[in-house]
Amino acid sequence: MANMTGIRLALVRQKYRPDGGAERFVARALQALQAQQLDLNVITREWQGERNPDWHLHLCNPPKWGRISRERGFAAAARALWQRERFDLVQSHERIAGCDIYRAGDGVHRRWLQQRARILPAWRGSMLMASRYHRYVMAAERAMYEDPALRAVICNAEMIKQEIIADFGLPEENIHVIYNAIDSDRFMPGDAAERAAQRARVGIPAAAHTLIFVGSGFERKGLAAALQALSRTDSYLLVIGQDKARSRYEALANSLGCGARVRFLGVQKETLPWYQAADGLLLPTLYDPFPNVILEALACGLPVITSTTCGGAEFIRRGHNGYVCDALDIPALTAAIAALAASPQAQRLSDNARDTILPHSPARLSAQLVGLYQGLLGHV
Repeated sequence: MANMTGIRLALVRQKYRPDGGAERFVARALQALQAQQLDLNVITREWQGERNPDWHLHLCNPPKWGRISRERGFAAAARALWQRERFDLVQSHERIAGCDIYRAGDGVHRRWLQQRARILPAWRGSMLMASRYHRYVMAAERAMYEDPALRAVICNAEMIKQEIIADFGLPEENIHVIYNAIDSDRFMPGDAAERAAQRARVGIPAAAHTLIFVGSGFERKGLAAALQALSRTDSYLLVIGQDKARSRYEALANSLGCGARVRFLGVQKETLPWYQAADGLLLPTLYDPFPNVILEALACGLPVITSTTCGGAEFIRRGHNGYVCDALDIPALTAAIAALAASPQAQRLSDNARDTILPHSPARLSAQLVGLYQGLLGHV
C-alpha cells in the first residue's frame, strides 16, 4: 500500500456526540487512519468527545435561528472553510454540496420520511413531506448528489447503495459499501457471574430470557413495536437510550401489561455490561442504514431481531444468528422473540452471531478507506 504521509483529509460532521452512531464512525475512522500518517482534520460545530492531539479540529459554529438556518449556515461555513484550507480530500458526513466524498450514514432522507409516515395519521404524513425543513434537507441532498465535485459515496449497507442508485441515478461504481468496524476484543461475551450480577442490579431473574434495545430516539428505533411484541411473551427487556417522550413509552409498557418486565436505563456510557447481561438484541427500527449497536450486539454473541428497513439485516440469517421482520409486523416480531427464547441451541446462535462480525475489524476499515482515498488521489 502506497504511503499517504502528508495527505490532508478533512472529515465534516456538524456535531460530535459520543453516543451517536455516525460520530462513533468518525472517531473509529480517525483512529484507524492515524497509522497511515495522514494529516487528519475535523470540521465541526461542536466536538464533545475525546480529543486527540494529532487531529486538527476546525470549529465552525455560525449563528443559527432554527433548523433550516442551522443546516444552511453550517453547510456554507464548512464549505468556505474547506475551500480556504484547500484540503486534498473532503469527506462529509452531512449533506453539503461540493464535498469529494459523502458518507451516507443517515441514509436517504425521503426513504426515512416514507417509513415514518407509516406510523402517523395520513394528514400528518402529508404534512411531513410538505415540511419546509424536510424539503430543505431533500433539496440539499439532491444538490450534493448532482454536484460534479462529488467523486465517491460511502455507504454502510447495500440497502442504502441501492436506494441512492434508484433515487439519484448515481453510477454503481461511484458507491462503495464499507461496513462499520467493531473492536471484537473489547465487545465480547461476558462470563456467567458478571451476567448474573448485572441482572441482579436491575431485578431481573438470572434465568429469565432477556433482550436488549439500544438506541436514542425511540420512535425511529421502533420501541413501540418492540414493547407490543414483548408483551405477548414472557421475556424481559433492557432499554438503553434516551427520548423526550420516555414517560409515554413507560406508560405504554404498563398499559400492555409488560411494564414489570421492562427496565428503562437511560443513556449508559458503558453499554458492554448490559449487552453481556442479555440474550439477544431487539431493534425493529423504522429506518436505519446500519446501527453500530447491531455490530456490538453480535460481537457480544447476541442473536439479533431487526427489521427489513435496517441495513444491519444484511448480516442476519434467519434462525442462524437472528431474525428479520417488517418493523411493524407485531406477530412476526413476537414469533422471533419466542423462537429465540425457546431455542435449544442458544450457544450455537451466540457463536454464530459473534462469528458474523469477526472479519469487520478496524484494520479492515482502515484498509478499505485508504484504498478508496488512494484511488481518488491516484496513489495506487
